[in-house]
Amino acid sequence: MNEPTSPTRRTLLKGGAATLAAPAVVTVAQADTATPHKESATFNLWVMSDAHVGTDKAASEGILHGLVGFKPPPVHFESLADALRQSENGGAFGGPPFPWDIALNLGDYAGFWDAPEDEQGREVVRQYSVLTKHRREQIYNLAGNHDASPDGHPANEGKEANWWFRKWADPLGEHTATSGVDNSKRPYPIDGTWERYTFKVGNIRFLMMSDRNDLPYPVGRKAEGGASPAGAVTPETFEWWKNHVESSKDDIIMSCAHHMLRETTVGSGDFEGVARNPDGTFRSWRYHGPDGAPEGASYLYFLGDKPKAQAFENHLAAHPGAIDIWAGGHTHTHPDEVVNGRSRIERKWGVNFVNCSQLTKFHGYVSTPPMSRHFTFTEGSKLVRVRCYLHDDTYAAQGWYPPTERVLEISKPFYWS
Repeated sequence: MNEPTSPTRRTLLKGGAATLAAPAVVTVAQADTATPHKESATFNLWVMSDAHVGTDKAASEGILHGLVGFKPPPVHFESLADALRQSENGGAFGGPPFPWDIALNLGDYAGFWDAPEDEQGREVVRQYSVLTKHRREQIYNLAGNHDASPDGHPANEGKEANWWFRKWADPLGEHTATSGVDNSKRPYPIDGTWERYTFKVGNIRFLMMSDRNDLPYPVGRKAEGGASPAGAVTPETFEWWKNHVESSKDDIIMSCAHHMLRETTVGSGDFEGVARNPDGTFRSWRYHGPDGAPEGASYLYFLGDKPKAQAFENHLAAHPGAIDIWAGGHTHTHPDEVVNGRSRIERKWGVNFVNCSQLTKFHGYVSTPPMSRHFTFTEGSKLVRVRCYLHDDTYAAQGWYPPTERVLEISKPFYWS
């Protein structure tokens, strides 16, 4: 997402289509007849995105210091750390802990409008350090639009492309000294680059693609101001994705990016991410800011310098069922929100699309409840249970939110080996 940030806020940081519905959640278990894996009959995948750690920490400090004549309790919003703690130990408001073998973080670690800096990077690493029952290397990540180090910014001169994300989030363990990531300890080895990589869990192939908001404007963000929310990948990434899809027909394929594809889920259509003024100009309010390319503010819009390329959409339309799941984030909404008939989980071209955002509570024009998605794959089954976990109790009770639970059908049964 994309919103303006005041100097005070920066100072505060320093201070501190229809889907297969599941009316009965036992459907997956009832469908499983295969012999259980020697370790577990299920693979539990946790998917999160849009933590915007700087924004939520700044909002936390503002709440603590901005209430005149009232001393609030010591509440600190740690959008990433809170979710990690809850997954392992449960939440303070009754949300249960939940199992996960690995997790995916689909980007937008950073908050604010301007380019991310080392202070937010250190905060990301600090919040990851709260894990006690899992390793940092069990979380596989990619870059969102806010994580970009913009082309032409003075702080980026002489540094590697998208240096902030690589230095602190570090999917390949290139900068272990700063990120703490040791790729030799990954439970499932990575093959690729920071921009695009793949790994396998059993017969599930994951294709991870980072947003390239660091490319020159207007594909990427401006050197100063604005996070240019329209999604971008390079032509090389699309060709890499297509080659893996075509050569992995025996696998279950889960494609992951920060953005959703056009007209697949809530708010992912043309101009659905922004609002209009009476004179027809665009403004910030709905989900994203209008800087860059407002038409594609809420979906994967650029392929290289080609706007509204729809390369992925065209390939999937021509090859229905070529992949099984597309997971993304970027557009922050309420769990039940529907825009132009599209909710957070939809099926199109034989593909299940799941918007997994958002861990942030305060990075947006309207405060949205922090939440994430949990996928359960079961040995021998073609059904995948997807649940929404609410990380606070502002929308509904903390924990699982049953109205949005779904069971997805994939192309082939999951197997560990």
